[in-house]
Amino acid sequence: MESIEENKMIRLSKSCLSDAEKKAVIGVLDREFLGMGSEVQQFERTLTEFFGRPAVCVSTGTAALHLALQAAGIGQGDEVLVQSLTYVASFQAISATGAKAVACDIDTETFCLDWRDAEKRLTPNTKAVMPVHYSGGVGALDEIYLFAKKYGLRVIEDAAHAFGTEYQNVRVGGFGDIACFSFDGIKNITSGEGGCIVTDDQEILKKVRDARLLGVEKDTEKRYSGERSWDFDVNEKGWRYHMSNIMAAIGIEQLKHFPVFSDKRRALAAQYDQLLLGTKGVRVINHDYGKVVPHIYVVEFNENTLRDQARRRLSEHGIQTGVHYQPNHWLSQYRVRDLDVRHVDEIYPRLLTLPLHPDLDEKDVTFVCDILREYLNEI
Repeated sequence: MESIEENKMIRLSKSCLSDAEKKAVIGVLDREFLGMGSEVQQFERTLTEFFGRPAVCVSTGTAALHLALQAAGIGQGDEVLVQSLTYVASFQAISATGAKAVACDIDTETFCLDWRDAEKRLTPNTKAVMPVHYSGGVGALDEIYLFAKKYGLRVIEDAAHAFGTEYQNVRVGGFGDIACFSFDGIKNITSGEGGCIVTDDQEILKKVRDARLLGVEKDTEKRYSGERSWDFDVNEKGWRYHMSNIMAAIGIEQLKHFPVFSDKRRALAAQYDQLLLGTKGVRVINHDYGKVVPHIYVVEFNENTLRDQARRRLSEHGIQTGVHYQPNHWLSQYRVRDLDVRHVDEIYPRLLTLPLHPDLDEKDVTFVCDILREYLNEI
């Protein structure tokens, strides 16, 4: 077994920054225009080129989901279908509109939304479906879109994990209804915090641009030119969800690094697969890393008791791990008693997230896998 330097911590995830990001931030500070302005406009333009369709930047990925839902007309009394195995942000964004998040089951192979289970939960109040691209994969996305078309539902993709992933040779966000991304500190690219909404729907784009600036109409154009709206109107509910120039400056540089970041994430995930495939007691998600850019690397143990014991063993060797995610229907705010989402309930206690970020190297991944296999061989 290869050893890792004494006292080295192998981090689960981290921001991966260069001097370019630091210089870009200093440039914004030196100009003393920290709010939403030309850097945000430039970041949106580069993202629009990246996706091949318009992107609007906001303060967080959660804000992106909230604004996308609101712009799509989702509100009080409506219902949105979403898998329970997702970060609480997905549920909070739905409830922020006044709508109800309807917890659904997952596909056992991809851990993405099981559209057949979602179909069983349709009511006259169902207005949208939110597929979550868990770990970077998209699951049965074609089937979800066909299902949504059949029932007249909007599709708001929670693509926080899938920046750069390709589906049928098109980047996620480059097709479909509405896709929302996160740029928080540990995502595939970061702007410190931040997110974006990507769509061809011009009405959605207009509403999002206004709503991110407290509903002030056409304030976006003013901000880009370094001005403010003083005589304005507000016709819809809005929020202080705009991105700052500081955040955008980081994001612009991160996007330049993305080809390297994505290649590294794919290579490390493929290495995990190679080392763990066939290991007794654990299985990996079947992703094509020629297409998927993974945000996290998740394994499933075949027994509930193994996950927590494995976490302790890995921690003893300086390896951080995580659990993505505690089911939302278990949380007090969204608890539904006797809810039949059996795959979520069965699989969640067996999931473990291993370290994955561009600053890892092959020796780190080998060491993690050696410790994990050593533990599994003992039981």
